[in-house]
Amino acid sequence: MIHHMNEEDRHRAHDRVQVLKAYRSRQRWRLLWLLIGPGILVMLGENDAPSMLSYAATGSQFGIGFFLPFVVFTFALAFVAQEITVRLGAVSKTGHADLIYRRFGRFWGNFAMVDLLWTNVMTLITEFIGVVAGAGFFGIPAWLAVLGALTLIALATFSRRYWRWERMTLAFALFNLIFIPVAILVHPHWASVGRALLTWRPLPGGINNNTIILLLADIGATITPWMLFFQQGAVSDKGLAAQDIRHGRWDTAIGATLATLAALAAIIATAPLYLHHMNAAQFGAAQFAQALRPYAGRIGATLFALGILEAGLVAAMTISTSSAYAFGEVMRVAHSLNRPFHEARGFYLVLLLVAALSGAVVLIPGFPLEYVVIIVNVVAVLTMPPAIGFLLILANDREIMGRYRNTTFLNIIGIGVGVFVSLAGILYALTVILPNLKF
Repeated sequence: MIHHMNEEDRHRAHDRVQVLKAYRSRQRWRLLWLLIGPGILVMLGENDAPSMLSYAATGSQFGIGFFLPFVVFTFALAFVAQEITVRLGAVSKTGHADLIYRRFGRFWGNFAMVDLLWTNVMTLITEFIGVVAGAGFFGIPAWLAVLGALTLIALATFSRRYWRWERMTLAFALFNLIFIPVAILVHPHWASVGRALLTWRPLPGGINNNTIILLLADIGATITPWMLFFQQGAVSDKGLAAQDIRHGRWDTAIGATLATLAALAAIIATAPLYLHHMNAAQFGAAQFAQALRPYAGRIGATLFALGILEAGLVAAMTISTSSAYAFGEVMRVAHSLNRPFHEARGFYLVLLLVAALSGAVVLIPGFPLEYVVIIVNVVAVLTMPPAIGFLLILANDREIMGRYRNTTFLNIIGIGVGVFVSLAGILYALTVILPNLKF
């Protein structure tokens, strides 16, 4: 029987044997090590270049205050959505786009795929902007930075094992925590940080068009449609089963915690720019790093630039993979990192082409870096409500989920996430129609 397995099934069966051995021998830490991955990757991958620049812009404009607990809150919402995704992937053993295709039909399956590919390419452009801007701090030319990033993506992709790809990407992703030492190096007033987290102070100057844009950018920095497609595809590709759901939750919770710490650190690190009346919202990564040098020193500035470069690289790896998963699922072709290239050409070509196309766009002279970086997170918020709708319907489908379907409590929380994101989108629409709107 094993003889007739394809390479994808053999790799997944081998990994599953290791998991079952750890279950039987009750090796809890080894079991966690074997099962973690998708949750940490999706959360740290969402701490991408535009997200970290949004947090930096937030710190530079508002300092330490309202946005610290707000970011914690948005990551809690992201955890709710991704926990549902873990259950969907582990129980159905298939990707998100495939479930939409099967449950809602070809039209909605194609719609979900095209919508995801479009938003993913937009987001990938900003990831390469981050790579180029971060590399620019070290004097690396843009074309070389893009080429280097594409080379690393290709090397990880052609490892021919999901496990190897996951571990390589995880190693890069953990560098997102580099923002924590930057925050320490600016010597913040930690008592003020603690008070801000516990008291949730009002926004200085109230809510206006600019604050709404940053609010939406920070929501879009934690909750986006690609996360659903990536994590469910990764859970399926990794071979997680229903019995692994608890570990999948831990994986996602660990990822959310680490990503929250890095996001808060980026805000704290750039808060001195606010205290010294510097509005750095229009800065790219290299300019932010230069502006931080008087407060964090050369080491802190260097770490900040490296962090933006890493954020763009890891997100480029995960977002391009989510595009390939969706394409393979809807087009009914092989879509696994456990497959060799000749068995899954469409999957690998989509993965590499969306990355290469996005990297090429960044090299166009005069490309509007600042505008695209902010607007991409806003677009992510506007496209999230229908994604939440699909997610909740699938999570309540008795035929798909059986006893693992959503409870009433989880539905209330899930609907709350959808309503919150929808209201944020409506608020943004109002600011477009009424640009002088104030609250």
